[in-house]
Amino acid sequence: MADVERQWQTAVDGEGTEEAEKVDPVLKVIGKQIKVLRERAGLTQPEFGKRIGYGVDQVSSVERGRRPPKDQFIEGAERELDGRGIFHAVREDIEETRYPARFREFAKLEREAVEIHMYDPMVVPGPLQTEEYARAMYLMRRPGLDEETIEGHVAARLARRAVFERHPAPLMSFVVEETALRRPLGGRRVLRGQLEHLLGVARLHHVDLQVMPLAVEEHAGLVGSLALLETPDSPKVAYTESQGRSAWFTERADVRVFEARYGTIRAQALTPRESTAFVEQLLGEM
Repeated sequence: MADVERQWQTAVDGEGTEEAEKVDPVLKVIGKQIKVLRERAGLTQPEFGKRIGYGVDQVSSVERGRRPPKDQFIEGAERELDGRGIFHAVREDIEETRYPARFREFAKLEREAVEIHMYDPMVVPGPLQTEEYARAMYLMRRPGLDEETIEGHVAARLARRAVFERHPAPLMSFVVEETALRRPLGGRRVLRGQLEHLLGVARLHHVDLQVMPLAVEEHAGLVGSLALLETPDSPKVAYTESQGRSAWFTERADVRVFEARYGTIRAQALTPRESTAFVEQLLGEM
């Protein structure tokens, strides 16, 4: 929480970009550990890869910190390199590398939050996205991303959906733009699946889903995305991101501005009941 308790009001440079994240510091350290233990065991990369079911290119990428080792790799390293629990101990750290560096503290707080409130002016908010919708979004990134990076981001996006299954459940609200509900990212089949998923989420007793209609004449959310989080151990914090940059706000005066803005956005949107009916109507039109 030390990082969050500082006020991050300026954009995170370089480190937040896709290019800067090609070699993650955590993965680099873990990769070096794997290499040392492999060489100590007298195994070449091809020999080690064959024993654990991976190609030499995959082993090389892990050792250079360019890809996170998956569960099969971790188990194989423990078994073949006599890891003595080293790689099991860092499994959680490896899982966190699925997220962009700028987003990891947010993901951690999201898992612990007792309140989560989100608005995005362009797309369906992250925790609400289906696998196919998320994949379509990452496939459209420019400059393009390689397949492994895309799959890693999709897995990280889906992992965030676990927040809906937590007990006790956090209080959650989302405002989704009508344009996001009509834009067929990935095709109409993908959009239909996304709309059906939203209806399922909207039925959860601890979630309020609201739609911001195109017809609205006043809109407080035009300045961009926002998220408000509160955990049992910290006051509410605000987060926003755009163009691969992000900013945290922890000072109470600043967070209050985001709270007021979000409250106005919710007041301008359709009610949860109206929003559910609206999504059902969209599905009926497809």
